[in-house]
Amino acid sequence: MSLAQVHHISAAPGEELTGRFTAVGPGVSAALLAEMEPLVGYTLPDGASHRPTDAELRSLPQAFTYAVLSDGSRLVGRTAPARGEGTAPVRFHTHAVHIPAGVPLPGDRLPVEAWRSPHWVSATPVGGALPDPLGTLPPGPAPVREGLDDFAVSRGPWLAAVLADLRRASEEEAPAGGPVVLAERQCADVARWLGLAAVALPRESVERLTFTTYTRRPGSSALRVVGVLPEDAAAAREAGLRVHVCADRPPVDATADAWARTAARVWRSRAPELFEEARGLPGDPFAAGPLAVIALCAGVTFGPDERAAAAGWAAERPYALDAKRTGQLVEALTSPGIDDRTGSEFDAVGRLFGALDGRCPASVTAPLAAMLVTQAVRGGNGSLELPRRDAFTGPDGEAIAGALGPEILAELESGAGGARPVARTVQLLRVARLLGVDGTEVLPEVVDRLARTILAEADGAEGAPAFAPALLELLDEQFDVRTALLGALDRIAPEDPGAVARFLERVALPFTGTQALPHLRMCAEVPGAMTTLGRDRTAVWHRVLRAAGLSPFAEPLVLRTAVGLVWEDRAPTVEEARLLLEAATSDAHRAAGTWARLVDAALGAPAETEEATALAHDLLQGFPQEIGGRERAALQLLDLCRDLRTGAPEPGWAEQVRTLRDRAAPLEPAVQERAFTALVERLLAPDRPGAELYAFVRSDDADLIAAYDRAARAEPTRARLRTHPAYAADCFTHWTAHPHAGPAWTTTAAALLEEVLRPAVRGMTAEAVAEVEETVGRTGSSGRANAFRDWNRSRALGRLGRRIAGRVRRG
Repeated sequence: MSLAQVHHISAAPGEELTGRFTAVGPGVSAALLAEMEPLVGYTLPDGASHRPTDAELRSLPQAFTYAVLSDGSRLVGRTAPARGEGTAPVRFHTHAVHIPAGVPLPGDRLPVEAWRSPHWVSATPVGGALPDPLGTLPPGPAPVREGLDDFAVSRGPWLAAVLADLRRASEEEAPAGGPVVLAERQCADVARWLGLAAVALPRESVERLTFTTYTRRPGSSALRVVGVLPEDAAAAREAGLRVHVCADRPPVDATADAWARTAARVWRSRAPELFEEARGLPGDPFAAGPLAVIALCAGVTFGPDERAAAAGWAAERPYALDAKRTGQLVEALTSPGIDDRTGSEFDAVGRLFGALDGRCPASVTAPLAAMLVTQAVRGGNGSLELPRRDAFTGPDGEAIAGALGPEILAELESGAGGARPVARTVQLLRVARLLGVDGTEVLPEVVDRLARTILAEADGAEGAPAFAPALLELLDEQFDVRTALLGALDRIAPEDPGAVARFLERVALPFTGTQALPHLRMCAEVPGAMTTLGRDRTAVWHRVLRAAGLSPFAEPLVLRTAVGLVWEDRAPTVEEARLLLEAATSDAHRAAGTWARLVDAALGAPAETEEATALAHDLLQGFPQEIGGRERAALQLLDLCRDLRTGAPEPGWAEQVRTLRDRAAPLEPAVQERAFTALVERLLAPDRPGAELYAFVRSDDADLIAAYDRAARAEPTRARLRTHPAYAADCFTHWTAHPHAGPAWTTTAAALLEEVLRPAVRGMTAEAVAEVEETVGRTGSSGRANAFRDWNRSRALGRLGRRIAGRVRRG
C-alpha cells in the first residue's frame, strides 16, 4: 500500500505569515489538512536564537508525531528546524505520511519505529512536485530497541511511574485530564520512552498511544503523550497535567501499579524479550503475575510484591505452566538467598502449594512445603495454609523435623505461653503433628494455657474470632488435643461460665462424643433455654442443670455453673434463692460456693419483701461457718426483724438493732429500712416492754428516732390513738416520761404530742377522754393525770410542754 506524503512549512519567528502546506499527496482532503495544521506547528524553545548557527540549528528539538485523525486515518511525521533564506534564516519543515484507516505501516511496523527513518527530509521537493506515493518506510540505521536497555537503567527511578501512566494513556478510552507529559532535555529521549512502552505494552495498546516528542503547548494538545523541555514542565503542572520531569530529582512515592513495577524491574534487568513471552500466558495482560512468573523463571530478581503476584497467579492457573517452568518458579520462590519475604507472599506461596500438591511430583513441591512450615515456626505467620502430613516423607521430612522440632517444643514449653496468641499456639501444634514431633509431655500444660487464652481473646470480639477456623481444624486433626482442650474448658467453665457460653455461641466446638463435659453442655444449652423459656429464670436453671447429666449432689460444681449462667453478675430474687436452697443441700451449695449468691439475694431484696427475713434465718442456720463479717451482721439484723414481728426476741433487742447495724456497715438501705421499721413498730405496740423503750429513748439515735417519728405519724398509729383510749394514755405517758433525754427524742416527743396525739384526743368523745385521763392517773400518778388535764385544755404548746422544755433547759 502506497502512502501519501505531506510537506508543511511553519512560519519563521517574527513573520506575520502563517504556516502553509507546500506539497500534498493524492487523497488528502482540505479537511484533513486543517486537522493536520495544529499537529505539525512548531514553536521555538525559550531563549533560542532567531538566527541560529549551524550547531545551534542542529541542537534544536525535533517533533516526531503520531496522531489519529477524525476519519480514523493516521499521521506520522517529523518536524525539524531547517536553514531558510533571505529574511527567514530558519524554517520549521514537516515531512509526514498519511496512513488511511485500517492500513498498517509498511512492514507492519509500529509508529515509533519510524522515528529514526532516513526517509524524513528537511525540504520540500523542488517545485512542490512529489515523487510517487511512498511504498516503504525504512526504520533507520538501527532498530528502535537498540540502546533502550541502557536508557531504562538510566531512568530507573522514574521507570515504574512513567510506565504506569503510559499504560493508562493507552486504554481504549483516553483518560480524562489531558496528556501525559514527559520532560526530557532531548526529544530523542521522549521517543525512547515511547520505545519502552512499545515493547512492554500489547500492540493494540501501543497503536492507541498517540504522541509527539516536542511541544510548547501541552495543555491544548489532543495527543495522549507529549514531550516538553524541562523549563516548560512547571507550566504543564499548573495546567493540571500529569508531568514526569525525568531530568529532575527522582520521585519519592512508588506507584501502586503492580504491573508497572514488575515491567520496570524487567527493563532494569535488560530482559525486554520477556514481555512477549508473558503475553503468551492467559489472564489480564496488565496483571503483574504472568510477567513476574516469566521473569522469575528467567532469573530476574524481584521483591516480595512481585514474587507474591507470581505465586498467586500460578496458584490460580497451575495448568498454564509446563513442568520445566513450574520447577523454575518453585526454585525462584524458595531461593535461600531471599530475606525480605512478607506475610502476603507466604500466603500466596501457600495457595500455590495447595494448587500444585498432588499435581506435581513431591520433589517439586517439597521446597514449598519446607518453606511454609519453616515460616510457620520461625516467622510467626499464623494464617498460613499448611501442607498435608504426607508432604514430608523420607530424609527430607526427617531433616525438617530435626531442625524445627526442638524450636517448636521450646516455644510451647516457654513460660510466656500465657501471652501467646491462640493462632500461634494452634499453628505450632499443627506443625508439630505435621512433622511428627512428640509433644505428649508438654501437651497438658499447653492446652490449659490455650483454653484460658481462647476465652480471653474471644470475649472481646464480635462474631466468630479470627482463630476459629484454624482451631476447629486442629481439633479435627488431633484427637488428643481435642480431648485435652475440651476437658480444660470444662474445668474452667465453673469459674466463668458466661465467657464459656459466649464462646460456644460463636464457635461450635465438637463435644458430642463420649466425654462427660457437664459444664460445657450446660454452657451450650443456656442460649436455647433462654430463648424458649424467656424470663422464667428458675425454669431456665432447671433445664440447664438437666443438660449437665449430673446431679448437684454428686457434682456440686454444676450448681455454680448453672447459677453463673442464669444469673451471671446479678443476684437471684428472694423467691429464686429459696428455690435454689431447696433444690440442693447446704453441703452442695457450700462446695459450689453458691451460698454467697443466696446471701446477696437476701441482702439485696426490697424492703417490702417479707420472705427475705425467713431466707436470712435459713442462711444463718445452713452456713454458720461460711457467713461472717458484715454480711453475717446484716443477716442477723434481718433475722431479728423476723423475731420482732412474729416471735418474742431476746431482751435487749432495741440495743441489738443498733449494734448489728453498726457491725453491718455499710448496710444496704433496704435492710436498714426493714430493721428500723420492725423495731419502731414493736416500740409503738401496746405491749411494748418499758425497758426496751427506755433503752431506745436514752440512745438518742437520730436515725432510729426519725424512723419512730414516721411510724407514729402513720395512719395505723393515728387510728389506734383515736379508737383506743388506753393506747392514747400509754403514748401520752411515754412521750412525757423522759424529759431529760437527748434533744432528738425531746423534740420528737413534743412534736408527736402536739401534732399526733392532740388531734386524736380532740376527736374523742367526752367519755373516751375521761377514760384516757383515768388511765393516765391509774398507770402513773395523780400529778400526771392533772398534767394530762392541763395539756388537753391547752390550745398551743401547753403549760406541760413549756414545763418539759424548761426542765430540759435547766438540765
